[in-house]
Amino acid sequence: MKKAFFVTGTDTDVGKTTISSGLLAKAVQQKLMTAAIKPIASGCRKTAQGLRNSDALTLLENTNLSLTYEEINPIAFLPAIAPHIAAQEQDIDLSVTTLYPYVKHVLLKKADFTLIEGAGGWRVPLNDTEYLSDLVKALALPVILVVGVRLGCVNHAVLTLETIQRDGLIVAGWIANIIDPQMARLDDNLQTLAKLIKVPCLGTVPHLTKLTATHVASYLSLDPLLGD
Repeated sequence: MKKAFFVTGTDTDVGKTTISSGLLAKAVQQKLMTAAIKPIASGCRKTAQGLRNSDALTLLENTNLSLTYEEINPIAFLPAIAPHIAAQEQDIDLSVTTLYPYVKHVLLKKADFTLIEGAGGWRVPLNDTEYLSDLVKALALPVILVVGVRLGCVNHAVLTLETIQRDGLIVAGWIANIIDPQMARLDDNLQTLAKLIKVPCLGTVPHLTKLTATHVASYLSLDPLLGD
């Protein structure tokens, strides 16, 4: 059993890394070998070892396959701006052709459970003609959709789901991540999402004050992902 998934979100700042770390922790609890890669990361900080991104470091902390930081985050940008703009400013070739070998390298390590975490939402530009979603299409990976539950999430979730499926990819599951605990009619909105997103729900993660991968994992299930 070797499973790999691309993790995308309904927008930026919806908790893709929080959910990814929880899924990885859940897989480790189930005695699986895990790996992860965040091919592109913006908003990094300078360190003695080079640029480091907090999301990529979180993924590194929650994998049990031996990977270097550079394997998990091969392309890092200092400013917290759209990756294609950062790449243009630094004259870096950001394309499917550039990213594909990095992801394939991690996939070839053949961990039991591998996550590839996206940047922002589904249609993040790489350059003038390509999106990050084109990389997922080239890799033919099933997708996990993280829905950031806040005002407007139903529209964002349905549009994202429809676009992924129109791209010819399988949405293997989705997670409701409650990022606005004060959202009006929260339960009603969760019920609406469950009716409209006709793929397996892997869990509903409440707004947590103790944000650890293990705690997040307690709200998630891998069963729909690991079944034959």
